[in-house]
Amino acid sequence: MSKHPSYSVVIADDHEIIREAVLDVIKQASVEADESYELLAFAENGLEAIAAVKAHKPDLLFLDVSMPLASGAEVIHDIRRWSPDTKIIVFTGVTAPGLLASLVETRVEGLFSKGSSVKAMRDKLPTIMRGGRFISPDLLDVIEQGRQGANLTERERQTLNMVVSGKTNKEIAEVLNISPKTVDKHRTALMGKLGVHSVAQLMARAIKDGLIDPT
Repeated sequence: MSKHPSYSVVIADDHEIIREAVLDVIKQASVEADESYELLAFAENGLEAIAAVKAHKPDLLFLDVSMPLASGAEVIHDIRRWSPDTKIIVFTGVTAPGLLASLVETRVEGLFSKGSSVKAMRDKLPTIMRGGRFISPDLLDVIEQGRQGANLTERERQTLNMVVSGKTNKEIAEVLNISPKTVDKHRTALMGKLGVHSVAQLMARAIKDGLIDPT
């Protein structure tokens, strides 16, 4: 008889009720599926999420991209660098089409809205852990509806989210592992595409076009 696969998990969300709900998902999945899931750590903010993945190299990370101390883009970038085999399932309340599109572009293995059913996430776990990918259809619809917005590159979207969060070119360069000069190039390009001349105008246009979450 073959041994059922076992997967290690880190859950990152700044709300305890969500962390516990996801824990229930993996417990139920372990009961219903021919595989088991072991929780290694909880994380309550972006920096804790990065630290937990570095320490444990889990098979799977459940990640909320709207947490304190580090943005979703920063967390995903660092995880891909430090633990490239970790599969990432994002569950989010974000409804900004540009931000959702940027998450799809990072090639996360799963993307669910926080309004998705628990059953949907549980049913897709085996597919994701075996190398598949799943993006919730409702989120794909939101992304498609926002396609009329500016056609930013993935790096421009990452830069945009960090600029509006108040990071300097030097800080953005450190996160993305590029030079401040290259950051300035991306910053200039995205402001040109959006037709703005200041960070305040950039934020207003990005919110209007759904490129960032208004919260």
